Amino acid sequence: MQVSHPLIDAAQGLQAELRERSQEIDDARQIPQDLADRMAVMGLYRMITPSAFGGLDVGPIVLCRVCELLAQANGSVGWCIFIGATSQYLFGAVPDQLLKEMLAQDNLITSGVFADSGTVVYHEREGQPGYLVNGHWRWGSGCRNAHWISGGIHEVDEAGERIERTEKPLNRVFFQPHEIEILDTWHVSGLRGSGSSDYVARDVWVPAHRLCTTIDHTPNATIPIYQFPRFGLLGVPIGAIALGMAQAAIDEVMTEAKTKTPQGSRRSLALRPALHKDIAVASTDVAAARSLFYQSIQEIWDAAQEHPETLEQRISLRTANVHALNTGVQVIDRMYTVMGGTSVYEQSCLQRHFRDVHVASQHMMVADSVMELAGRAMLGLDEQALGL
Repeated sequence: MQVSHPLIDAAQGLQAELRERSQEIDDARQIPQDLADRMAVMGLYRMITPSAFGGLDVGPIVLCRVCELLAQANGSVGWCIFIGATSQYLFGAVPDQLLKEMLAQDNLITSGVFADSGTVVYHEREGQPGYLVNGHWRWGSGCRNAHWISGGIHEVDEAGERIERTEKPLNRVFFQPHEIEILDTWHVSGLRGSGSSDYVARDVWVPAHRLCTTIDHTPNATIPIYQFPRFGLLGVPIGAIALGMAQAAIDEVMTEAKTKTPQGSRRSLALRPALHKDIAVASTDVAAARSLFYQSIQEIWDAAQEHPETLEQRISLRTANVHALNTGVQVIDRMYTVMGGTSVYEQSCLQRHFRDVHVASQHMMVADSVMELAGRAMLGLDEQALGL
């Protein structure tokens, strides 16, 4: 799918620098702050946030194309923009006072973990309503670049028992970085530059307006981005990132095969019929996966302009996304293999994409369980499939 947008052009314009700085990004184990700040100025962190809440409101197609193009050059950068943008998209559920505080920061960078790995208990301080927060969140991608960091939570009473509310349940808390401890945990094989460290809150008191409810409990639920499948939106950039890295792997092989002569051979790798087939199959697989992926997103985004998501749409989106991720893994594995020993050197992007895509594949949003749940729904065994 060919889509034109200034943000897509901006992502394309970053590719050469990202390739050049990839080793620096890996070594730092986070995005360099100057790069994160420039991407914030470009608007990449607020792509899908509605304009009423300080965003650019461009929708999921542009989000995925930007992540795909960034990942062609560096998977970690694409990943951090994915997390930063999806962290801001739910600003429609944020209390007005907190939104005003956050938007007072020029070119806001956010990070967050959606899993409800924290608890909050009501606790007034000097007559001001608030909560004590405790939690340990993992995979905090981009947290070292962020001005505000959020985490999924659930409310408990003073005895630690979970409180279930039907009216405006609390599900998210926002911190400033100095309020929490970011742990040095991100020593990994792939997506090294994403800075996906754990962070911990220990009896952190926050005023009540720092917590928000679900978008369904606000008047903003009918805005199109909030009628798009929520779990789908929080996962589709992973498929886009995998497709971007897969295309980069194919391009690398097509370039390097022309000059590489394997040991024991007098012909370049590019003259081998087996490679011809591998390239043709890989290119077709990526093109087919991209077509299904973007077609599903576009159809569901068009529908979201008028009505909320349906189960069939959630199935379509999540399965297309997992298929894109799996296709990316298979293509990158094959390209890594056909290039032989060349693939293992740091000057080859193949080793980085190989490492990065296998870490990306471990995310719960693209796990095999997604396909299992989709299959159950297709068979009529689960009429709600709330996990899709």
